[in-house]
Amino acid sequence: MNDRIRVLLADDHAVVRRGIRQFLEDAGDIDVIAEADDGAEALRLIEAHRPDVAVLDIRMPEVTGVEATQRIKGHFPGVRVLILTSYDDDPYVFALLQAGADGYVLKTASGDELVRAVRTVHRGESALSPQIASKVVRQAISGRPAGASEQVENLTDRELDVLRLAARGLTNRAIGHELSISHRTVQGHLQSIYGKLNVSSRTEAVTEALRRGWIVV
Repeated sequence: MNDRIRVLLADDHAVVRRGIRQFLEDAGDIDVIAEADDGAEALRLIEAHRPDVAVLDIRMPEVTGVEATQRIKGHFPGVRVLILTSYDDDPYVFALLQAGADGYVLKTASGDELVRAVRTVHRGESALSPQIASKVVRQAISGRPAGASEQVENLTDRELDVLRLAARGLTNRAIGHELSISHRTVQGHLQSIYGKLNVSSRTEAVTEALRRGWIVV
């Protein structure tokens, strides 16, 4: 079984690509199999190579990161999309997440944070920089319809512990490390939480717990 992660890297600055590539390939389990300097080329290379993860900038010639993400998710749903950009403006953030991006990391992140984000989206989890996670939670809270006060089953203390750490943007593995449990056990707790709160994602679960005053961030 091949556990290596095959990555396509798209950014219109060659120097930036070289630095990102070095960070990723130094990790030991990541191979950058192709590079693109614009969105159109990124789409062609994705069709040709079918990488596990596409790391995209937002502002690129020909096809923007938003449009590229929409096309990737429409035609190659198995490819995970990680946005790596210097822009944290709300319109960019929510347009990319709505387009289906699996992660959104700022270029101020360290090399280790970038590597963790690639691994996280490759596992099928979401990866958000803390600044981006805060925006998502605030938007979800402010956008919740009034009067949504249906009865839900109370969460256990352990489930609340998991949610508190999820609200800080920790991955399942990091949550497991904090609580001395396996990441699979964390995923089991999250599935139980989703069922009790009638939601389908950790963002929705955190939002609902915040709204009910069960956790604070």
